[in-house]
Amino acid sequence: MKPAAIGLRIHSGWGALVAVSNGGVLEVVERRHIIIADPAISGSKQPYHYAENLELKKAEEYIARCSTVSRQLASRDIREVLSRLHEYRVQGSAILMGSERPLPSLEKILASHALIHMAEGWFFRMLVRKACEDAGLTVTPLPERELVERAKKTFGEKVNQIKERISSLGKRLGPPWTQDEKLATLAAALIVVS
Repeated sequence: MKPAAIGLRIHSGWGALVAVSNGGVLEVVERRHIIIADPAISGSKQPYHYAENLELKKAEEYIARCSTVSRQLASRDIREVLSRLHEYRVQGSAILMGSERPLPSLEKILASHALIHMAEGWFFRMLVRKACEDAGLTVTPLPERELVERAKKTFGEKVNQIKERISSLGKRLGPPWTQDEKLATLAAALIVVS
C-alpha cells in the first residue's frame, strides 16, 4: 500500500481537505471541502458571533449544541474520506493552526470581538482535530505561519520543486485549487514523507 496523509485548512463552518500520496511522486488522491456547520442551525457558521447576543446560559447551551453537531459533521466527512482511501496506508493528518493561545471564559470571549474571532477559529479546528482522532488518525497541528519553514527543514533544497509541483497540480485537477488546497497539500506532504 502506498503511504498517504491528509492536510486540512479550516475556516468558519468549512474546511479544505486534501489527501496526498507519495509513491515516489507527490500526488493528490482526494480533495474536497468539508462542511462543519449545520445550515439548519441559525448562526452556526459563526457560533460565537451568534452567541454574543444571547444571555450567558443560553450562549453556553448554543455553543454546546453547535459543537455536537459540527463534530458529527466533521466525523462523517473524515470517515467518508478514509473509506475512499482504503487502498492507501494513511499515516496521519495535519491541521493548519492559527496563533493559538489559551482562551478565557465564555463570558470574556463574548465581551471582545477579537476574542470571538479567535474562539471561532479554535472551535472549528478543535472539532476537526477531534473528528480525526476519533477516526484513529494521528493529528499533527502545524502553525500556518511556520509551514514554509518546516517544509524547508523537511525537504531541504527540494522545497521549491515541491512547492512548484503543488502549485501546478491545479492545472491537472481543475478548480478549486486555491491557497487553501495548496497549503493543505503542503501540510499533508510533510506528514507523508516523515
